[in-house]
Amino acid sequence: MTIVLPALRIGSLEVDFPVVFAPLAGYSDLPYRLICRSCGAPFATTEVMLDRFLLSEGKKRRQLGRLEPADHPVGGQIIGDDPAVMAEAAAVLRETGFDVVDLNFACPVRKVLSRKRGGFLMTTPGRAIEIVKAVRRAVPDRPLMVKLRRSFAARDLEARPFWTIVRGAFDEGADAVCVHARSVEQKYSGPADWTFLAEVKRAFPGRTVLGSGDVVDAAAALRMAAETGVDGIAAARGAIGNPWIFRQARDLAAGRTPFRPSLEDQRALLRRHFEMAREFYGPRRAVGIMRHFGIGYARLHPHPKRVRMAFVAVKTAEEWTSVLDAHYGG
Repeated sequence: MTIVLPALRIGSLEVDFPVVFAPLAGYSDLPYRLICRSCGAPFATTEVMLDRFLLSEGKKRRQLGRLEPADHPVGGQIIGDDPAVMAEAAAVLRETGFDVVDLNFACPVRKVLSRKRGGFLMTTPGRAIEIVKAVRRAVPDRPLMVKLRRSFAARDLEARPFWTIVRGAFDEGADAVCVHARSVEQKYSGPADWTFLAEVKRAFPGRTVLGSGDVVDAAAALRMAAETGVDGIAAARGAIGNPWIFRQARDLAAGRTPFRPSLEDQRALLRRHFEMAREFYGPRRAVGIMRHFGIGYARLHPHPKRVRMAFVAVKTAEEWTSVLDAHYGG
């Protein structure tokens, strides 16, 4: 059965399919964004970038902010606590060529929270709204999206700070919100509350709302769309090690049997991803980066535990190739 999924609109930007690649620290770097695009992802967002990094000319900025023609449309996600600094960072994103500015008010990492960034802003709605206001003034010509969570505390069922931030963000000119359907305290444990996503969409029927949480595979992405009515579905954990999730979602929506990559398909993509990582990070660092990607890729192998352990042991490019030869065919 064909499922009609409308195009996703974020301000002036329109993408043809609403299942997109979510920002993921350690995963949504340039090489993997390009890999996911080759597998059907219509839109992707960078790893979160600290606003102050973007205001310097250091290696961190050059690496995190690097773009290529094939990496469009793309969102640049920034994190910080000072409206003025966030506004400056957003202006850098615009000058660099990012298509969307994405503000992170959702990160649950303890170090981030201790510095009053990310998910901490769920406890200070006024500050969060001031950041949106400052960024909107700094980049009036770029689509603006805000990433946030249902609440800070798991016990906060009314989620009043959430509603205050979302209403304020839209009033100050945000074009979209992406809602992770867990509290900050929950991090990634427990089921995501999709009923909350449906509530958000009902409250803002004329606004763009993306949902996040428990999009573990292509079928889950389409279920989220059907059950919540959100305009976009952000695939995060479901895309780790399975960049084909975007092609699979397109297949399901079109009534086709979802594509299942053969070992030969997996081998070719793993080899290509390694070469892209080596070019991007350099040969030494690429091995460590690809080791944790390999753990994700192993989930699709007929013998996931055996392959996962083989990738964990990889220390050189030659050993990476040996794992492919041993487990993915010669």
